Amino acid sequence: MLYQAAREDLCRITKNIYQRYGTNAAGGNISVRMNDEHIIMTPTLMSQNHLCDLSPYQILVVDMKENIIEGEGKLTREINMHMACYRQHRKIGCVLHGHAKESMVFASQGMDMPNLTEATQKFGAIPCLDFAPACSPELAEIVTRHVASLGDEVLSKVALLNKHGVLVLEESLHKANDMLERLEYNAYVAYKALIFDRLGIHELESKKEFAYNLVE
Repeated sequence: MLYQAAREDLCRITKNIYQRYGTNAAGGNISVRMNDEHIIMTPTLMSQNHLCDLSPYQILVVDMKENIIEGEGKLTREINMHMACYRQHRKIGCVLHGHAKESMVFASQGMDMPNLTEATQKFGAIPCLDFAPACSPELAEIVTRHVASLGDEVLSKVALLNKHGVLVLEESLHKANDMLERLEYNAYVAYKALIFDRLGIHELESKKEFAYNLVE
Protein backbone atom coordinates (compact mmCIF):
# COMPACT_ATOMS: atom_id res chain seq x y z
CA MET A 1 0.00 0.00 0.00
CA LEU A 2 1.35 3.41 -0.97
CA TYR A 3 1.79 5.85 1.94
CA GLN A 4 0.27 3.42 4.43
CA ALA A 5 1.25 5.27 7.60
CA ALA A 6 0.03 8.61 6.25
CA ARG A 7 -3.26 7.07 5.13
CA GLU A 8 -3.79 5.48 8.54
CA ASP A 9 -3.08 8.83 10.19
CA LEU A 10 -5.56 10.62 7.91
CA CYS A 11 -8.25 8.10 8.91
CA ARG A 12 -7.61 8.79 12.60
CA ILE A 13 -7.67 12.57 12.26
CA THR A 14 -10.75 12.53 10.00
CA LYS A 15 -12.74 10.53 12.55
CA ASN A 16 -11.60 12.85 15.35
CA ILE A 17 -12.69 15.94 13.39
CA TYR A 18 -16.15 14.47 12.79
CA GLN A 19 -16.59 13.48 16.41
CA ARG A 20 -15.61 16.97 17.57
CA TYR A 21 -18.07 18.69 15.17
CA GLY A 22 -15.36 19.96 12.82
CA THR A 23 -17.62 18.71 10.04
CA ASN A 24 -21.01 17.05 9.76
CA ALA A 25 -22.87 14.45 7.73
CA ALA A 26 -23.41 17.01 4.96
CA GLY A 27 -19.80 16.69 3.83
CA GLY A 28 -16.23 17.85 4.27
CA ASN A 29 -12.97 16.61 2.79
CA ILE A 30 -9.28 16.54 3.69
CA SER A 31 -6.18 16.15 1.55
CA VAL A 32 -2.46 15.98 2.31
CA ARG A 33 0.42 16.59 -0.10
CA MET A 34 2.84 13.63 -0.13
CA ASN A 35 5.30 14.99 -2.68
CA ASP A 36 5.32 16.77 -6.04
CA GLU A 37 3.49 13.85 -7.65
CA HIS A 38 0.81 12.73 -5.21
CA ILE A 39 -1.68 13.81 -2.60
CA ILE A 40 -3.78 11.55 -0.40
CA MET A 41 -7.42 12.44 0.08
CA THR A 42 -10.63 11.33 1.74
CA PRO A 43 -13.22 9.89 -0.67
CA THR A 44 -16.53 11.43 -1.62
CA LEU A 45 -19.39 10.84 0.82
CA MET A 46 -16.93 10.20 3.66
CA SER A 47 -19.39 11.75 6.10
CA GLN A 48 -22.77 10.76 4.70
CA ASN A 49 -21.95 7.11 4.01
CA HIS A 50 -19.18 6.37 6.51
CA LEU A 51 -19.55 8.92 9.34
CA CYS A 52 -15.86 9.67 8.73
CA ASP A 53 -14.90 6.22 10.04
CA LEU A 54 -12.63 5.23 7.15
CA SER A 55 -10.11 2.49 6.46
CA PRO A 56 -6.73 3.36 4.95
CA TYR A 57 -7.83 1.51 1.79
CA GLN A 58 -10.52 4.15 1.33
CA ILE A 59 -8.00 6.99 1.41
CA LEU A 60 -7.28 7.83 -2.20
CA VAL A 61 -3.84 8.40 -3.67
CA VAL A 62 -4.30 11.02 -6.38
CA ASP A 63 -1.83 12.47 -8.87
CA MET A 64 -1.64 16.16 -9.73
CA LYS A 65 -3.82 15.57 -12.81
CA GLU A 66 -6.59 14.32 -10.51
CA ASN A 67 -6.24 10.65 -11.44
CA ILE A 68 -6.76 8.03 -8.72
CA ILE A 69 -3.59 5.96 -8.41
CA GLU A 70 -4.74 3.77 -5.53
CA GLY A 71 -7.66 3.50 -3.11
CA GLU A 72 -11.28 2.40 -2.91
CA GLY A 73 -13.92 5.01 -3.69
CA LYS A 74 -14.45 8.06 -5.84
CA LEU A 75 -13.03 11.55 -5.76
CA THR A 76 -15.05 14.31 -4.17
CA ARG A 77 -16.26 16.94 -6.62
CA GLU A 78 -14.37 19.46 -4.47
CA ILE A 79 -11.03 18.09 -5.70
CA ASN A 80 -10.81 21.22 -7.86
CA MET A 81 -10.70 23.45 -4.78
CA HIS A 82 -7.96 21.34 -3.16
CA MET A 83 -5.85 21.24 -6.30
CA ALA A 84 -6.27 24.98 -6.77
CA CYS A 85 -4.60 25.49 -3.37
CA TYR A 86 -1.73 23.06 -4.04
CA ARG A 87 -1.06 24.48 -7.49
CA GLN A 88 -1.13 28.05 -6.28
CA HIS A 89 1.38 27.65 -3.44
CA ARG A 90 4.05 24.98 -2.94
CA LYS A 91 4.18 25.49 0.85
CA ILE A 92 0.64 24.20 1.36
CA GLY A 93 0.87 20.64 2.68
CA CYS A 94 -2.73 20.10 3.81
CA VAL A 95 -6.12 21.40 2.72
CA LEU A 96 -8.91 20.81 5.22
CA HIS A 97 -12.52 21.66 4.42
CA GLY A 98 -15.29 21.09 6.93
CA HIS A 99 -18.70 22.28 8.04
CA ALA A 100 -17.48 23.25 11.50
CA LYS A 101 -20.33 23.83 13.94
CA GLU A 102 -19.38 27.14 15.56
CA SER A 103 -17.73 28.66 12.48
CA MET A 104 -20.85 27.97 10.42
CA VAL A 105 -22.57 30.79 12.34
CA PHE A 106 -20.31 33.26 10.51
CA ALA A 107 -20.06 31.38 7.21
CA SER A 108 -23.83 31.07 6.92
CA GLN A 109 -24.22 34.82 7.46
CA GLY A 110 -21.46 35.69 4.99
CA MET A 111 -19.55 37.45 7.81
CA ASP A 112 -15.85 37.84 8.44
CA MET A 113 -15.04 36.34 11.84
CA PRO A 114 -13.53 38.58 14.53
CA ASN A 115 -10.15 37.19 15.59
CA LEU A 116 -10.28 37.44 19.38
CA THR A 117 -8.31 34.63 21.03
CA GLU A 118 -4.56 34.62 21.51
CA ALA A 119 -4.32 31.14 20.01
CA THR A 120 -5.72 32.37 16.67
CA GLN A 121 -3.70 35.55 16.20
CA LYS A 122 -1.37 33.78 13.78
CA PHE A 123 -4.32 33.60 11.34
CA GLY A 124 -4.50 37.34 10.94
CA ALA A 125 -7.83 38.24 9.37
CA ILE A 126 -10.47 35.49 9.12
CA PRO A 127 -12.35 36.47 5.96
CA CYS A 128 -15.56 35.10 4.53
CA LEU A 129 -14.99 34.67 0.79
CA ASP A 130 -17.50 35.58 -1.90
CA PHE A 131 -20.26 33.07 -2.52
CA ALA A 132 -20.10 30.43 -5.23
CA PRO A 133 -21.90 27.07 -5.28
CA ALA A 134 -20.14 24.15 -3.59
CA CYS A 135 -17.97 22.06 -5.94
CA SER A 136 -18.19 24.65 -8.71
CA PRO A 137 -15.31 25.92 -10.87
CA GLU A 138 -16.31 29.39 -9.67
CA LEU A 139 -15.61 28.45 -6.05
CA ALA A 140 -12.23 26.98 -7.01
CA GLU A 141 -11.40 30.25 -8.78
CA ILE A 142 -12.43 32.32 -5.75
CA VAL A 143 -10.19 30.16 -3.54
CA THR A 144 -7.32 30.43 -6.04
CA ARG A 145 -7.50 34.22 -5.97
CA HIS A 146 -7.65 34.21 -2.19
CA VAL A 147 -4.56 31.98 -1.84
CA ALA A 148 -2.70 34.13 -4.38
CA SER A 149 -3.53 37.24 -2.33
CA LEU A 150 -1.82 35.72 0.73
CA GLY A 151 1.61 35.86 -0.92
CA ASP A 152 4.39 34.06 0.94
CA GLU A 153 2.57 34.16 4.28
CA VAL A 154 0.18 31.41 3.32
CA LEU A 155 0.51 28.94 6.17
CA SER A 156 -1.69 28.93 9.27
CA LYS A 157 -4.43 30.57 7.27
CA VAL A 158 -8.16 29.98 7.46
CA ALA A 159 -11.10 31.32 5.51
CA LEU A 160 -14.85 30.91 5.61
CA LEU A 161 -16.64 29.66 2.52
CA ASN A 162 -19.82 31.68 2.23
CA LYS A 163 -22.91 29.59 3.18
CA HIS A 164 -20.73 26.48 3.04
CA GLY A 165 -18.03 25.95 5.66
CA VAL A 166 -14.38 26.52 6.50
CA LEU A 167 -11.08 26.15 4.65
CA VAL A 168 -7.84 25.54 6.57
CA LEU A 169 -4.44 25.71 4.86
CA GLU A 170 -1.40 24.33 6.67
CA GLU A 171 1.92 22.59 6.13
CA SER A 172 0.78 19.31 7.72
CA LEU A 173 -2.35 17.38 8.64
CA HIS A 174 -1.79 17.66 12.38
CA LYS A 175 -1.26 21.41 12.21
CA ALA A 176 -4.42 21.78 10.14
CA ASN A 177 -6.36 19.82 12.76
CA ASP A 178 -4.89 22.08 15.45
CA MET A 179 -5.87 25.20 13.51
CA LEU A 180 -9.44 23.97 13.02
CA GLU A 181 -9.80 23.48 16.78
CA ARG A 182 -8.44 26.98 17.42
CA LEU A 183 -10.81 28.44 14.84
CA GLU A 184 -13.82 26.73 16.42
CA TYR A 185 -13.00 28.04 19.90
CA ASN A 186 -12.52 31.52 18.46
CA ALA A 187 -15.89 31.29 16.70
CA TYR A 188 -17.58 30.28 19.95
CA VAL A 189 -16.02 33.26 21.74
CA ALA A 190 -16.62 35.68 18.86
CA TYR A 191 -20.35 35.28 18.45
CA LYS A 192 -20.91 35.68 22.20
CA ALA A 193 -18.57 38.70 22.29
CA LEU A 194 -20.54 40.29 19.45
CA ILE A 195 -23.75 39.90 21.47
CA PHE A 196 -22.08 41.47 24.53
CA ASP A 197 -20.87 44.34 22.34
CA ARG A 198 -24.29 45.01 20.79
CA LEU A 199 -26.04 44.84 24.18
CA GLY A 200 -23.54 47.29 25.67
CA ILE A 201 -22.28 44.77 28.23
CA HIS A 202 -18.66 44.88 27.10
CA GLU A 203 -16.88 46.43 24.14
CA LEU A 204 -15.61 43.98 21.54
CA GLU A 205 -11.88 43.74 22.22
CA SER A 206 -10.96 43.28 18.56
CA LYS A 207 -11.24 47.07 18.48
CA LYS A 208 -8.20 47.32 20.79
CA GLU A 209 -4.52 46.56 20.21
CA PHE A 210 -2.67 43.87 22.19
CA ALA A 211 0.97 42.73 22.13
CA TYR A 212 0.41 39.04 21.51
CA ASN A 213 3.18 36.46 21.66
CA LEU A 214 2.98 34.67 18.31
CA VAL A 215 5.95 32.32 18.92
CA GLU A 216 4.91 28.77 19.72
